[in-house]
Amino acid sequence: MCGIAAGEQHRITPYGTEAMHVLRAEKGYVIVGQETDGTVAPADLGLDWAIGKSKQDFVGRRSLMLPDMLRRDRKRLVGLFSDEVLEEGVQVVANANVPIPMSSLGHVTSAYWSETLRRPIALALVAGGNARIRQTLYVPMPAGGIAVRVTAPVFYDPQGARLHD
Repeated sequence: MCGIAAGEQHRITPYGTEAMHVLRAEKGYVIVGQETDGTVAPADLGLDWAIGKSKQDFVGRRSLMLPDMLRRDRKRLVGLFSDEVLEEGVQVVANANVPIPMSSLGHVTSAYWSETLRRPIALALVAGGNARIRQTLYVPMPAGGIAVRVTAPVFYDPQGARLHD
């Protein structure tokens, strides 16, 4: 037995790259180069736990101690709920009803329809990140601003119970 039939008894099913993108976004997993650029530090992604703070020195330590890296208003990874699938790269603003140019708080890095949650989800880098959870922000579009609700970046199984079953 080979191919798809070999996995049926184990409830294994084939899937493609788009499914992998949605699944990783539901868990808040980042793609380096999509959720990151040259300005994003591990703490901005909630990955500061991976830095050995007890080490006296390591490559990158000096950069992580710069005043800019310690600012509370740095762009942090958050989740967004909206009523429609957002476009990746669109700006996130506090008020979509101000004239252009408006101040951007950040941008959407990934956006998908989540079949599991039965709604659109997005990941974004937003200034002040975690302090904005439960706030309503906006994505300005030509037809008008789209309201987004800021949430934690892990949409599905935040405690990881499924991983440990």
